[in-house]
Amino acid sequence: MEGYDVVTIDDEKVGKVVDTHGDHLIVEQGAIRKSKHALPRTFAEVDDGEKVVRMTVTKDIFCDSPKINGEVDETAIATYYGLAGGSETPPIGSEQQADRAGVTPAQQERAQAREQIGGETDQGVPAESPALLGDRYEHTKH
Repeated sequence: MEGYDVVTIDDEKVGKVVDTHGDHLIVEQGAIRKSKHALPRTFAEVDDGEKVVRMTVTKDIFCDSPKINGEVDETAIATYYGLAGGSETPPIGSEQQADRAGVTPAQQERAQAREQIGGETDQGVPAESPALLGDRYEHTKH
């Protein structure tokens, strides 16, 4: 696989495979300021016909991963990609990972906040609110 281009799902090139280390592809990116990052094979789809590796994580997630400076820190890489403990999980930031961590998804938090508001009028606007200035000025008519 050395020399294969590494691209995102939408065919944006991020680098080339320069080596492998265990279950990781070592990808070098940059022309002048080169850096190396490890990409777990779990998040790589190899196309030998086109000599391309397609990542199943976003470019931002890949580029923010721990850099390889000499030795490969497999623990740091596994932790970053959410693979620590040997279980294959989606990358950091996914809803599934939030559920496992016991974090309430944002959509559910918004729904709970709407339920707690209570006292809403027919139009979905609270009957009293500091933002509604009509009750502060006597000369204002409703």
